[in-house]
Amino acid sequence: MELPMNLKIAVLPGDGIGPEIMTQGVAVMEAIAGKFGHQFIYEEAICGAHAIDVCGDPFPEATFQTCMDADAVLFAAVGDLRFDNDPTAKVRPEQGLLAMRKKLGLFANVRPVATFECLLHKSPLKDGLLRGADFVVIRELTGGMYFGEKYQDNDKAYDTNIYTRPEVERILKVAFEFALTRRRHLTVVDKANVLASSRLWRQIAKEMEPQYPDVAVDYMFIDNASMRVLTEPRFFDVIVTENTFGDILTDETSCITGSMGLQPSSSLGLHTPLFEPVHGSWPQAAGQNLANPLAQILSAAMLLEHFGMKEEGALVRRAVDASLDANVRTPEIQVEGGAHYGTKEVGEWIVKYIQNA
Repeated sequence: MELPMNLKIAVLPGDGIGPEIMTQGVAVMEAIAGKFGHQFIYEEAICGAHAIDVCGDPFPEATFQTCMDADAVLFAAVGDLRFDNDPTAKVRPEQGLLAMRKKLGLFANVRPVATFECLLHKSPLKDGLLRGADFVVIRELTGGMYFGEKYQDNDKAYDTNIYTRPEVERILKVAFEFALTRRRHLTVVDKANVLASSRLWRQIAKEMEPQYPDVAVDYMFIDNASMRVLTEPRFFDVIVTENTFGDILTDETSCITGSMGLQPSSSLGLHTPLFEPVHGSWPQAAGQNLANPLAQILSAAMLLEHFGMKEEGALVRRAVDASLDANVRTPEIQVEGGAHYGTKEVGEWIVKYIQNA
């Protein structure tokens, strides 16, 4: 067993279902702390639509400082229908998410994609395609169209997809090194036949290949990759791609797990690492005890593992697997005729499993 660890964790519940799933994520962290003798200190901060309502800023300076002062950020989701349905809104919750990534220097988003044997039937894909799929998408997070120069009037709009060599080199370094810890296969996804920015990505990747002779590298256009992650998911080991392509590709991979409520992620970079579920804030379900907390709980597992707490992370993963095998599931993944469990009940079951392990 590892030595006891003290961690200061910034907790950002955000909007919609965020506070509900965060409650369960923190409860699981506390169960682990009690089991292994760790001390986790939490400081909650506001972001997203909640922060806009409070102070007009979706990522206030106070929240930024809370994140900078912490060892890790545990984040849930931002988004609100008031803003989704108002294209003229000048301040939006998602701007807070982009600001958080930029100000914390979180340039590498790591999204694992794996199957759960008991949930293969929940995917729209055939079991034979899915079984054994296990790959990671490394998405560049602070460049590209989301952060490039923008313009809009009544007749014209543009978003500039700009990347610099240092930005590309650092994310490719993360991807190559990640591949070395897995099956040593890296797929660089771009659109180099059309986009100049993609040609720079491909050029730099080819320049870096000789530095990683143990990694087999292939290159794939985004349209082909979008098809093959669904038709040949077992082909992939590590995928690396730019911001916009990565955003779309990683939502698409929810078809593999069977639910976006099962996909965690980490965002790494210059300052405090951040851990969050892939899904959004699902404001329509807020307060209804319907949201699947497993992606939030698995994000907590990634946090533990990031700080070397492998045994603790493995126990959280075993607890999640056990809950699924026992059909303790929220409605979107429950078996037909299975008992009803809400966000709270699933979280409580996993906490008890950890405490009794």
